[in-house]
Amino acid sequence: MNDVYSYENIPNKLLVQIIHIWNRVLGNQNNYEQYGSQVPGCYKYIYDILCEEYGVFDLFPNIQRSSGIHYYHELCKYLLALDDEEKIIDIIELTFTLIDTITRENTYLGKTDPSKEADEAIVLLNSRFKENGIGFQFIDGHIIKVDSEFLHTNTIKPVLKLLNDKNYGGAQDEFLKAYEHYRHNENKEALNNCLKSLESTMKTICDKHSWDYGKSPNASHLINICFRNNLIPEFWQQQFTSLRSTLESGVPTGRNKLSGHGQGEEIIKVPEYIVSYMLNLTGAAIILLINSEKELANR
Repeated sequence: MNDVYSYENIPNKLLVQIIHIWNRVLGNQNNYEQYGSQVPGCYKYIYDILCEEYGVFDLFPNIQRSSGIHYYHELCKYLLALDDEEKIIDIIELTFTLIDTITRENTYLGKTDPSKEADEAIVLLNSRFKENGIGFQFIDGHIIKVDSEFLHTNTIKPVLKLLNDKNYGGAQDEFLKAYEHYRHNENKEALNNCLKSLESTMKTICDKHSWDYGKSPNASHLINICFRNNLIPEFWQQQFTSLRSTLESGVPTGRNKLSGHGQGEEIIKVPEYIVSYMLNLTGAAIILLINSEKELANR
C-alpha cells in the first residue's frame, strides 16, 4: 500500500469494488423487489439528493425510457461514467453515510447483525481507497483527505478518537469541517476551522476545571490560561522552552496571517501544503492538550 496518495484519476476498478459493497449492504438487483420499498426507496433517495445537489431533474436527461427510472441501475451506470472526481467522492460519501445509518436498522434487508455489516463495509471501503492509492478515508460520516498514511495513522486518527467525546463535540465538528474545506480546496476556510477547533478544545478543558476565560478569548489568551493552571506541568514547560511559542505562533498565527483578516488589494492564496501542515499541527496540539488534561485530572 502506498504512503503517497492521488486524489485524481480514480480507477474504474475502485468504482466497481464500491458497487459490490453497495450490492451487499444497500441492496442489489436480486432483492430490489424482495423487501418492498426498502432498496428502491434507498436508491431513489440517493438519486434525488444528487439531482438536487447538481441542479438537474434527471441524471440522464437525454435517455428515452420505456418505463420509470430504475434507480439502482442508473446510479451504478452514472458512477461508472463519471470523470469528475469531486462528484465521485460526493456519491461515495452520500452512499456510505446511508450505510452508516439506515442499514444499521434490524429491519433493513432482514439482516441478523446489521451494525457489524455496516462497520465491515466502512473498513473495506477505507481499505479499497488505500490499495488503489487514493487519498481519502471515510471517518465519522465524512470523507476526509489523507496526505500520508504515517501522519494519518499517528496524528489524525488519534485526534479524532480523542475528540469523539460529547465534551469535545464542538471541537470535533470544527476539525471535521476543516477537513471538508480542505477536500474542496477551500483553504482559507480550512485554516479558520483549524483555529476554531483548537480554541474549542481549550475552552472545553477550561470549563471542565472551572478556569475563567472571559467572554471572547483568543487562542493566545486561552493558551496562557492553560499554562497558568499547569495544564502542562511547569517542569515540562521549562524543559521545552519553545512549547508555548509553538502553540501560540503555530495555528493562530498561521490562520491570522493567511485567512483571519482582510486581505487588502492583493488576493492572498493559501497553498495546499500549508493547509496540510496546519491540519497536522492542529491535530498534534489537540492531542497534547487533551492528554495533558487527562494527566492533570489524575494528579
